[in-house]
Amino acid sequence: MRLDHISLHVADVRDSVTFYKEVMGLEEIPRPPFSFQGAWLSLGNGQTLHLIGGRTTQPYWGSRGTHIAFAVVDISRAAAYFEERGVARTPVKERPDGIRQFFVADPDGYCLEICEVSV
Repeated sequence: MRLDHISLHVADVRDSVTFYKEVMGLEEIPRPPFSFQGAWLSLGNGQTLHLIGGRTTQPYWGSRGTHIAFAVVDISRAAAYFEERGVARTPVKERPDGIRQFFVADPDGYCLEICEVSV
């Protein structure tokens, strides 16, 4: 039917929540009282990002590995947004299909693709 949620195993739930709220602009939403630490954030359209605490190893980082892509309307504006917040990013490049993109890392080192789409 549709993607429901994405889960990321994180080292520090509060650090990750801060990044996804303050940098990525996601809204934290209520989470059931599970027996383990975590947080849920809305991705829009009923889809959520589940952060699960307790990670002790570094995830593999890279555009050809596991990553989450976030669509933006203006890649130049998005690049400036991350630079203003001191978030390191890869250079903007064009994919073979003509979509422009760059990559950033979240506090745990997960790879996030920022790609430009038309509306």
